[in-house]
Amino acid sequence: MPYYVYILLCKDGGYYTGHAKNVKRRAEQHKKGQGAKYTRMHEPEKIVYVKKFDTRSEAMKREREIKSLSHRKKQQLVKFI
Repeated sequence: MPYYVYILLCKDGGYYTGHAKNVKRRAEQHKKGQGAKYTRMHEPEKIVYVKKFDTRSEAMKREREIKSLSHRKKQQLVKFI
């Protein structure tokens, strides 16, 4: 079963990166305050990046790579999607 890496744009301009089997459902959880601590403090606005992976380990690796990027690099990444 595929996994997806996603980036949410938050209302304060920040980004949250995560992975999930169902991105739409996970984004709704974040919006309802049932997601990560970060998204409870920084309200998510919309999904701005999604990439599909065959395995959870591949998705988690890409998630870690994205989380290590600067805000500016994340902006550049989501511009091309």
